[in-house]
Amino acid sequence: MKKQFIIVLIFLISSSIQAQDSKFNLLIGTYTNKCDSKGIYVYDFDSNTGSFNFKNTSENVVNPSYLTVSKDNNYVYAVNENGAESGVSSFGFDPSSGKLNFINQQSSKGADPCYIINNNKNVIVANYSGGNISVFAKNSDGSLTEAKQIVSHLRKAKDGETQKNPHAHMVYFSPNKKYVLANDLGNDMVYTYKYNPNSFSEILKIKDSVSVKAGSGPRHLTFSKNGKYVYLLQELDGALTVFKYSNGKLKKIDEATVVAKDFKGKNGAADIHISPDGKYLYASNRGTANDISIFKILKNGKLESKGQTSTMGKGPRNFAIDPSGNFLLVAHQYTNDVVIFKRNKTTGALTATGKKIELCAPVCLVFTENK
Repeated sequence: MKKQFIIVLIFLISSSIQAQDSKFNLLIGTYTNKCDSKGIYVYDFDSNTGSFNFKNTSENVVNPSYLTVSKDNNYVYAVNENGAESGVSSFGFDPSSGKLNFINQQSSKGADPCYIINNNKNVIVANYSGGNISVFAKNSDGSLTEAKQIVSHLRKAKDGETQKNPHAHMVYFSPNKKYVLANDLGNDMVYTYKYNPNSFSEILKIKDSVSVKAGSGPRHLTFSKNGKYVYLLQELDGALTVFKYSNGKLKKIDEATVVAKDFKGKNGAADIHISPDGKYLYASNRGTANDISIFKILKNGKLESKGQTSTMGKGPRNFAIDPSGNFLLVAHQYTNDVVIFKRNKTTGALTATGKKIELCAPVCLVFTENK
C-alpha cells in the first residue's frame, strides 16, 4: 500500500512539473496608432493544448512594434516606431504576473526602428527609415543610456521606389555572439559587424558584407541550429537565399523562393524561423499572398519546398514557434489577430486549430519563461 502511495505521489509531482513546463509567457508587440491598443500584451500560453489566457499589459506605450527580452527574463526592451520621434524603451518585467514597469526611454537616433536585440551589455536597434543602427548600453537597473554608437549605411541600391534610401531592417547575433549581422533592404546588402560589447564607442566594427540580387530587398535572416548556415528572406521578390557561414563570412550556396509557382499577386515577404528541432524552416509572405512557406532543411543546408499554407488573415508580418515546437502562431497586422496553428513535427505541416487571439495590429511575438 505504501509503495502504491509513493508511485501515485511521484506521478502527481511529475504531472505538475510537466504542466508547469508547458506554460510560457507570450509577449505581443502592437501598433497603437491605428486602433485601440495599450502597447505590449502578455499572455499565458499552454504548449500542450494551444490555449491562452490574458495576463497583463503595458500602459500607453507608443507603437512597440518589436520586442526583445533579457536573458534573465527580468527586462523587456521595445522600439517605439514613431517617425522622427522614434525611441527605444526599457521595462522591468515580472514573468510570474506578466507585469511591465516602464523604466526609461531614449531616442532611437534614427526614424522608425523595426528590430531590436540585446545581450547582457547592450541593446542594438535597426532603424528602417533612418537607414542606420544604434547601440545603447544597459545600466544595472535595466535602464538604457543614450546611444553609444550610430552606424550609418550608405546609399547603394538602384532599383525601385522602396530602395531610394538605405533601410536597415534587422540586426541579429551570430550563435557565438561574436558578430552582429545586419540586413539593409534599401541597399540589397547584408553586413557583418565584429561585436565588441565592452568597447566605449566602437561596439560594432565592420568585418564583411555581401550583396544580394538588385531589387530583392533583404529583410530577415536566421541561423541553422548548428550555426553553419544562414537563411536570408528578401521582401521585394520573395527570394530565400542560403549561405554557408563561418567566422563572420557568408558564401551563397543555394536559393529558393517563398512565391508559389502560379502566384501572380503582390509579394511582401516578412518573417523567417526554424523549428526548435532544426528540421523545418518557415517563411511568411504578406502582400496579397498571406501565406507561410514550409521547407524541409536537408543535411547539406539546402531547402526542399513543402508548399504554402494560408495564414488565415491579412498581413502576417511576424510569427513565432512556441519553444516545444507544437504550435506556430501568426500575427496579422491588418486583420487584428494572432492565429494559432498546430505543427506536425514529422512533416512540418500546419493545421488551423480554430483558436486565435484578437488584438489590435499585432506585429511581434516573443515567447519567454513564465517564472
